[in-house]
Amino acid sequence: MHSDISVARFKQFPRLMWILLFGSFITRGSYYMVWPFLAVILYEKFALSATEVGLVLSSAAIISVFTSFIGSALSDRIGRHKLMYFTDVLYIISFSLLAQVDSVKGYVVVMTLCSIATAIWRPLTSATIGDIIDDPKTRELAMQSLYFIVNVGCAVGPMLGVWLGLTGKQSSFYITAAAFAALLGLLFWGFRHQARQTHSSAPELVADGLIPVMGDATAAVKRKPAAMNRRQIMSILWQDKLLQGLIFANILCMFIYAQMDSSLIQYLTRSNAPDLLTLISAMIFTNALVIISTQFLLLRLMAGYSLVHRIQFGLMLLVCSQVWLAYNPIDLFWGWIGAVVVMSLAETILFPTMNVHIDRLAPKHLRGAYFGAASFYDLGFAFAPLGGGIILDHLGGYWLFIIGALLSLVVIYLYSMLEKLPRPDFAALKLD
Repeated sequence: MHSDISVARFKQFPRLMWILLFGSFITRGSYYMVWPFLAVILYEKFALSATEVGLVLSSAAIISVFTSFIGSALSDRIGRHKLMYFTDVLYIISFSLLAQVDSVKGYVVVMTLCSIATAIWRPLTSATIGDIIDDPKTRELAMQSLYFIVNVGCAVGPMLGVWLGLTGKQSSFYITAAAFAALLGLLFWGFRHQARQTHSSAPELVADGLIPVMGDATAAVKRKPAAMNRRQIMSILWQDKLLQGLIFANILCMFIYAQMDSSLIQYLTRSNAPDLLTLISAMIFTNALVIISTQFLLLRLMAGYSLVHRIQFGLMLLVCSQVWLAYNPIDLFWGWIGAVVVMSLAETILFPTMNVHIDRLAPKHLRGAYFGAASFYDLGFAFAPLGGGIILDHLGGYWLFIIGALLSLVVIYLYSMLEKLPRPDFAALKLD
């Protein structure tokens, strides 16, 4: 399938899609105001070891992964809109608390709440896009646009994090909580508008649990997903070995990438890298800037290649970036930035393509369950701070990145095997 990024396709986005893009911008931007700097705070303020810092970050992330899977699968039954409202309220609570905490336990609690909210929001957004956009090309463009806007948030977030969080102005996080309150109102308006727009022409959206039922006329339709209970859904996911292989490969991929948010920062901190906070902010900003400036160009250039071939090419770039990081001198500022550029090009290819891959694999009425299962990718993100901290404490930074390069080669091999793995007979199950 060739990617089409014409203006006409953007015009096909419903209003709810634009609200989801805005929501993803402020959720990811707000998250990155805090997360990348938490390792520095815990080390400088509380003198925790690399392993202890990793344990704190990993604990919060692991809890969020399982919450994400449960919440996303549940969205197929009770509706995406209800869980999105819940997630938004959780963000409001989290950032209100963040304005006040000043202890290790406080940071653990708040970051756990933030991680849970972020982990629920991401697969819900991807599943909702699949619900509201029928055309496959427009849907792929929507997935790419979602990833683009998330990285705009990632570019803005760290800079605001320095100003708001690391200068002692924690009370400013109340502003972020207020932004999420505004998003809650926009979500309510967007889902109501989508309901009115599709009520007569697309009742299947109600059946998918996307929109709330608006009267008795659709009550019977809404009950349609109840035909599949939790045991049946789990049975299908268990039979889909291709999905399981994909999840395992991407767990390894996330483990490698997440070192940039945690272990790389710890390595630079403990090695007394010059201008540490400037370097951290510059790397994160560079990461987002490369993605923002190259994403749609790379999408067009690679449109003729299969999803698996795109991913394997991205993984080769990832190998190069890890080797570069392993050999870069600690005081070579622009060397770190150069390695991040290569890693960011790899990420630009890999991450949105992973979402498109899941969207194509998922049966229509199990999108929430499939994107929820895909949230197990984040186990790699969750274990990265702990695993990276242990490697740093016992082997050092060089081996952290060499191991990352070797794991990237393993992921390339796994992707070459995916198409040979069995899948359920969806036609017999009448799911597609």
